[in-house]
Amino acid sequence: MRVHSYVCMLYLGAVSGILIGTRWADLHGLPAPKVFVAMLLLFPAALAGARLLFVVFHWKVFRRQPARIWRTTEGGAALYGGLICAFLLSLPLLWALALPLGAFWDAVAIAMLVGMVFTRTGCLLQGCCAGRPSQSVIAFRSPNAQGVWCRRLPFPLFEAGLAALILTVSLQFLGKAPNGGSLFLGSLAMYGTGRWILEPTRERVDRVGGWSLHRMISAVLVGLATAAFLFSWVIRSATATVAR
Repeated sequence: MRVHSYVCMLYLGAVSGILIGTRWADLHGLPAPKVFVAMLLLFPAALAGARLLFVVFHWKVFRRQPARIWRTTEGGAALYGGLICAFLLSLPLLWALALPLGAFWDAVAIAMLVGMVFTRTGCLLQGCCAGRPSQSVIAFRSPNAQGVWCRRLPFPLFEAGLAALILTVSLQFLGKAPNGGSLFLGSLAMYGTGRWILEPTRERVDRVGGWSLHRMISAVLVGLATAAFLFSWVIRSATATVAR
């Protein structure tokens, strides 16, 4: 049996992330069975959204070979597509399950960051999301999606390290925040900032009108997350002041 590295690491990341995210939710007062079910239902939607965003911006390739659109062995997924799709679908789902939006997405943030460490390692092994060729001391021989080996910057490992760093900082400083959603918003802002910085280390940068697609999405999400984070704290402070 041939096991593809990307699919294998995606599976390990999904299982580990959902279990750890559910456990975190349970420790913070959310009903674990409902959280587990919600994450399981949203995971396929996240996969579909991530793949579709990737396909849309490589449509010149996929329109000639439509059978490759859902070929998982090649890798190729855009995290932001999965995040946006899953968030929109979570709104009616969480309403039906009577789960709080902010607290649930705090748990999802934990699950996504854990999963990203595994998944980006799979990207490195598979060659998707390859780093740009370089003779830097931190570069080493690795393949791209076409199987071309050369010394490259390890962009997938940069992202895996970024996810691990954000997870550590979030648990340390945002994990006990009184208002639900703080951990998710803080993680989103940190990831968007980190992705903006790391984008030039990729071999191929998707562009729209000369602008990096992922940098544009990162900037928008960082702005939205920061505004929502500050707004929630202002509202909470004002409510506490009125209560006193």
